[in-house]
Amino acid sequence: YRKSLSCFHFRLWSVSMAEGFLMEVCVDSVESAVNAERGGAGRLELCSSLLEGGLTPSLGLLQVVKQYVKIPVYVMIRPRGGDFLYSDQEVEVMKKDIELMKIHGASGLVLGALTEDGRVDAELCMELLAAARPLPVTFHRAFDMVHDPMIALETLVSLGFQRVLTSGCDSSALEGLPLIKRLIDQAKGRISIMPGGGITERNLQRILEGSGAQEFHCSGRSSKDSAMKFRNTCVTMGASFSAPEYGLKVADVSKIRTLNAIAKNTL
Repeated sequence: YRKSLSCFHFRLWSVSMAEGFLMEVCVDSVESAVNAERGGAGRLELCSSLLEGGLTPSLGLLQVVKQYVKIPVYVMIRPRGGDFLYSDQEVEVMKKDIELMKIHGASGLVLGALTEDGRVDAELCMELLAAARPLPVTFHRAFDMVHDPMIALETLVSLGFQRVLTSGCDSSALEGLPLIKRLIDQAKGRISIMPGGGITERNLQRILEGSGAQEFHCSGRSSKDSAMKFRNTCVTMGASFSAPEYGLKVADVSKIRTLNAIAKNTL
């Protein structure tokens, strides 16, 4: 019964995707979430700390974002930056975060875990997917760190992930385009392949046309100066490589509108 229900949901999803495409925007603030929706995003990936590739956001951020936007909000479940090999305590944190994000209105979740030899950690992913049910789950760019992407894709299909976010195991989706195309061909609609990583107005058309992807992931951000008048430039709050203390990165409505328009013209 559950299998036929998921097939039904997948057919519904396929029909809606056939009518267009979906732009997912990763955001780490309420302002970015609102701007992304205004620009035409179909879904948000909500994170904290985009400088580290996105970590689990606070519950407060999820709750306030949900008050301001109507589009689906997928929440990142990633307890720290760095690799995707997790300790037992980190797994406890991930399971607790999944439980809390579900209670507080997440539309879906974004997660991933690998074994030390670069395979998808099927056992752990199965546990996390069970905790996430009935929410749809995206496997994030941990995929770009796997030893064999073709085998990893089959593992994700068999586990029941709805989609995988990938730059094609390269520094950006444009560089990884040949692999993204191969993954989409291999997936044959069993799982959605969503290109992401360095997608801009300059390369989106090439990525969509070259891959045949039906959805894509971007941040569409611009720098915005801090409103602070008094500034102590001798002190930084993070490590030496951290973002500038008096500069903010925010999703830019006009950039996102442009990306949206390019995608509409491409497909």
